Amino acid sequence: MKIRIGYEMVYSCTQPTPIILTLNVHSSRATFLLTPDQITTNPPIPLSAYRDLYGNWVTRLVLPQGDTTIANDAIILDDGEPDRISPNAQQYPVEMLPEETLVYLLGSRYCETDILSNEAWRLFGHGPTGWQRVQAICDFVHEHIQFGYEHARNTKTASQVYEERAGVCRDYTHLAVTFCRCLNIPARYCTGYVSDIGQPPPYSEMDFAAWFEAYLDGEWHTFDPRNNKPMIGRILMARGRDATDVSLSNSFGETLLKSFLVRADKVPEE
Repeated sequence: MKIRIGYEMVYSCTQPTPIILTLNVHSSRATFLLTPDQITTNPPIPLSAYRDLYGNWVTRLVLPQGDTTIANDAIILDDGEPDRISPNAQQYPVEMLPEETLVYLLGSRYCETDILSNEAWRLFGHGPTGWQRVQAICDFVHEHIQFGYEHARNTKTASQVYEERAGVCRDYTHLAVTFCRCLNIPARYCTGYVSDIGQPPPYSEMDFAAWFEAYLDGEWHTFDPRNNKPMIGRILMARGRDATDVSLSNSFGETLLKSFLVRADKVPEE
């Protein structure tokens, strides 16, 4: 199956402003691209790129004064299968975890393991372990939080989400990631495209999405507490400890996002 992915954003600046963007398909999916995953700007601006500490592709540029359109339009090959389910996957004891997974057991900017540890063990410490425990966390978070863009706040942490019981997909993900880490399950935050392919209408306006991966049975498994069901057409862009590491844009000066459009649509068969 082919999926057309892309976006168009218009930023406005009062003076030249440096910005970094994490808006490319992740290297683990890059070989499936059928057309170039290339950021374009109008007016044309010099771009440079680098790999960050988590293997994400980051683009650097300086926005000029006035309006700048940043866009991308690519086609990627997808197997068309929903997210894999592995109900028998077990978690490893901490002393047996690979060293590269240990950072995903620690607290981070939005995932306060120190604040929520006791609550995590109270809620989930006496139930099953492994996949079943992570799924129990997702079930709880899915029911606990009321979704709504009016509840979005870029400073909201997992403990605040738990108390306020409202938020957007990043908030669902931060809370679930935090509970997993509290229970000694490595969990890393992910962002990218999630299509409506295979879902019944009506369709909401497309946006970038957040989910997470938990380390079980020696590999990373996808979990999505916002949708809480296997989805088709999940295209990874970036991974990290939390939203800090995978922010779509970081500007170093005053910027205004004037418009924002995202797409992830199935390409009709020829």
